[in-house]
Amino acid sequence: MKKYFSVILIVITVFTGLKAQVDVKPMNPTETTQKFGALLQLINGFYVDTLNMNLLTEEAIVATLKQLDPHSSYISKEDVEKANEPLEGSFEGVGLTFQLYKDTILVIAPIPGGPSDRVGILAGDKIIKVNGEDAYGDKITNQWVMDHLRGKKGTEVNVSIYRHGVDGLIDFTIVRDKIPLNSIDAAFMLDNKTGYIKLNRFARNSLDEFNEAIVKLKKQGMENLVFDLRSNSGGYLSTALSISDEFLPEGKMVVYTQGIHSPRQELDATTAGEMEHGKLAVLINEGSASASEIVSGAIQDWDRGVIIGRRSFGKGLVQRPFRLPDGSVVRLTVARYYTPSGRCIQKPYNEGVDEYYKDFAHRMEHGELMNADSIHFPDSLKYTTHGGRTVYGGGGIMPDIFIPWDSTRYNELYSDLIRKGIFNSYVNDYLDANRQKLNKKYNDFQDFNKDFRITQEEFDDFISRAKEKIEVNEEQLDPNIDYLKLQLKALIARNLYDTNNYFEVLWPADSDIKKAMETINEDLVYRSYGMEE
Repeated sequence: MKKYFSVILIVITVFTGLKAQVDVKPMNPTETTQKFGALLQLINGFYVDTLNMNLLTEEAIVATLKQLDPHSSYISKEDVEKANEPLEGSFEGVGLTFQLYKDTILVIAPIPGGPSDRVGILAGDKIIKVNGEDAYGDKITNQWVMDHLRGKKGTEVNVSIYRHGVDGLIDFTIVRDKIPLNSIDAAFMLDNKTGYIKLNRFARNSLDEFNEAIVKLKKQGMENLVFDLRSNSGGYLSTALSISDEFLPEGKMVVYTQGIHSPRQELDATTAGEMEHGKLAVLINEGSASASEIVSGAIQDWDRGVIIGRRSFGKGLVQRPFRLPDGSVVRLTVARYYTPSGRCIQKPYNEGVDEYYKDFAHRMEHGELMNADSIHFPDSLKYTTHGGRTVYGGGGIMPDIFIPWDSTRYNELYSDLIRKGIFNSYVNDYLDANRQKLNKKYNDFQDFNKDFRITQEEFDDFISRAKEKIEVNEEQLDPNIDYLKLQLKALIARNLYDTNNYFEVLWPADSDIKKAMETINEDLVYRSYGMEE
């Protein structure tokens, strides 16, 4: 094995000895492609041990791309379809959300109208058998579930379900179908005039989802919008353009791209959009990247809305997919994104990929997540919005209103409760015992949200269970009791109703949304950022 990895290093060295740089002369095949091909032939023909030449080549490709920039990447032919799935917006399977709970597949909810929903599978059901094979125990992983429940549209899968209160197992035959992957997590009214939409990625079907949400909220009286792009890592440029188009008048530039081999291309808004009028607040954070930064940058540069939160990630590199002869794909960076004012969205990566992805830790160390004053921009990075406000380049989008990261709430205890699955474990057991009672007591989510509370006895039970798995720091617990109770309520609402209701329960405790509401509801404050309705 040592010899094998030594050979990989030899091959990689051919590629990685030079850092990515601009060619000053035409590429010489005898010094590049022919040279590398000759090396592979030599290794294959004369090396002392038997080698997996396919793997050797893939390792060399991966290492080469790593030397270029943080976002050029290689996707093997086996993984191409899987890599595209979240952005394509659908897959083929049985249509349910699940989690592994005590080595069992627990149904969180069937996707409305999907194959599982049509045959009568319910939230809280446990899948015990799949096609006669036991579906519990140590062998059950997320991959096992995917391999057994996903499949081509029109094919059948037989499952046996345990349902609380029913004797014996219930057998279902599910006909697989195309299942949509929704990119909008939530869309609801915050008050009589202001709606809220949370978008988790810019997928192929995101514009349709967005417009459906806008129509629904306008019917409920929406005039203003809080658009949540926090932790949205991006997606298709075309989708970012079309969603920006919903906010900006025709002819306004959304973004432009430019690279050494890619001439400047300007992308503009087109016809009238659904939200060109009304107050707008966009939420971003350090996890908002790429397409999220295109949208928020355009809105900021045209003074269309107030940007609230923390500096975004800073991914402003454009990748273009190139298919290789065996069906694998290289996503190669070909240009950079620039906002309408000329700001380059991409943050520096000259210290290498590893340091690039430690950026969150560096921001924490420098105090940037806690205090906007810790962020210093040189005058060379100063730009001006359409209305004359000063904004800065240097990577990412700096918000108009800074909201510090809540280190008191999102502390080590909170992290452990999530990481160890304690929240989900408690909620699953709670619903096992109380689902039928809750369904009878509350006619719908609105009744539940208004009247349901986690009792102190129930919370004490939750903490008691937590202490069996983690050390509970009382200093971290005491200030967070109300929020932890709210989190439990939100998770119960998600499992009892749907994901939308999870966010609807939590928003009154969300400082970013609360600040957005304060800004929208105070005309003078909103206009102080150069905004017009």
